[in-house]
Amino acid sequence: MNKALPEKRIRQIFRISLSLKGIHAIMEIIGGFILTIISPSQVSQFINWITRNKTPEDQFANYLLDFAANLTLSTLIFGAFYLLSHGILKLILVVALLKNRLWAYPWSLVLFTLFIVYQVYRYTYTFSVGLILLTIFDVIVIWLIWHEYRVMKKLR
Repeated sequence: MNKALPEKRIRQIFRISLSLKGIHAIMEIIGGFILTIISPSQVSQFINWITRNKTPEDQFANYLLDFAANLTLSTLIFGAFYLLSHGILKLILVVALLKNRLWAYPWSLVLFTLFIVYQVYRYTYTFSVGLILLTIFDVIVIWLIWHEYRVMKKLR
């Protein structure tokens, strides 16, 4: 079997996964900016509006309502800071990786590993399936970055 074909496929998957990470980073940046311009009362009004037809058994709606009732300005500021910093750092690294900047590979490995550590920590509180799926995706992306880094170092 031709070794170039699997490498070509791995490179395609690498670029697609980076594109998805980039889209996610842009969404985080947009979310962070939104959090900088809204107030806790606006969030509460929005959550009350989207849960207006809830049933008493709707656990997700009840969670949202409880969240809105306890939301503070400092929580919004933290959320904005977290999303903006996370999104900007991720977007810088994704763009650098897509441009094959060698320095970006080790930095990405470190940063994305730290994100995974934090996600696993958060999972112990939330037990979110989405968080687990994101973490699995991040592990795959880290492997792809590591693999591509080895290839790029050989080429240089």
